Amino acid sequence: MALWMEKGSEPLTESEKADLEAIAALKESAAFEFKEKGNQYVKMGKKHYSDAIDCYTRAIDQKALGDSETSILFSNRAHVNLLLGNLRRALVDSQEALKLCPSNIKAIYRAAKASLSLNMLAEAREYCLKGLQLDPNNEDLKKLDRQIGLKISEKEKHEAQVLKAVAEAKDLVSAIEYRGLKIGKAMYRELTGLKKPVLDKSNILHWPVVLLYAEVMSSDFIEDFCETDMFSVHLDMIFAEDQPLSWDVENNYKREFIELYYEAGSGHCLSKEKLLCCLLEGTAAAHSDSLGDEEKDAVEDYKQQTGSPKWIKVNERRTLHDVLKEPNFIILGIPVFYVISKRSSFYNKFKAGKWAPPNV
Repeated sequence: MALWMEKGSEPLTESEKADLEAIAALKESAAFEFKEKGNQYVKMGKKHYSDAIDCYTRAIDQKALGDSETSILFSNRAHVNLLLGNLRRALVDSQEALKLCPSNIKAIYRAAKASLSLNMLAEAREYCLKGLQLDPNNEDLKKLDRQIGLKISEKEKHEAQVLKAVAEAKDLVSAIEYRGLKIGKAMYRELTGLKKPVLDKSNILHWPVVLLYAEVMSSDFIEDFCETDMFSVHLDMIFAEDQPLSWDVENNYKREFIELYYEAGSGHCLSKEKLLCCLLEGTAAAHSDSLGDEEKDAVEDYKQQTGSPKWIKVNERRTLHDVLKEPNFIILGIPVFYVISKRSSFYNKFKAGKWAPPNV
């Protein structure tokens, strides 16, 4: 029984002592009654969980029980808060219970469970180990400890994947900067998805490349266009004699009739930070906070204004690298080239700048 009196207010008579003891007994009885009601409400199901919390709170507020019993009240309230998904409150209640009784196994378990649900894995593991030291055969704690171990392994694996993705993306940014290439906002994602360039062990870039047939807005996709490859190599394969295009009923798009173009100054250049974020899309490091200060200090986007489209013809004997490093070439996520037939009626319209790519 706990007698709560202000300092200097000790009773002077036996009658006063008896009154205080009677009040304390009433408060103690009320605390136990509230505790039992709380337990009954928990058994009655979810609709009564708030009533259970109210009863446990009233029992605690009586301040009439010893540390061990009060620890149980905090632990019980933690249990109900866990059931309701009030994870932070459940953790606080469990911690209060453990301050009063460090060996309260149920409070330790609930602190560990709340910490796990809050993704506080180190704290959850610490609570579990503490509980298993006190009760090595506790199956609930053993099971929870295994769950925590799996979560820690998953987190470490994810962190390793993030570091790998960030390192690879930074290497790509460095390779792009070294070559003096300009990257703009990705276009034609419905054709390419999240395809990105790849830097091989020999420090050579391999690009996915889109070929757009402007006349019909159909496309071809080259998965791996090595930057050291000439355009003629890939065009010879795409326009092989035995593989005509299904939509080319007039046979205008034969190998000897086609020309390749890119749009000069199309789009705007991304800052280093935004380029890195784009390269991280679709990886474990997407939306990551693992970027260094040098990326956070990146310059603003540089926009290049354009009027009607200006088309630049590609020399097929040049390599992809030679074309991409042209001062007026902005890579829209991945390189995009337009295939035109000299035999088509569309050719003159295109050359005159009277056709422009649709806004994507």
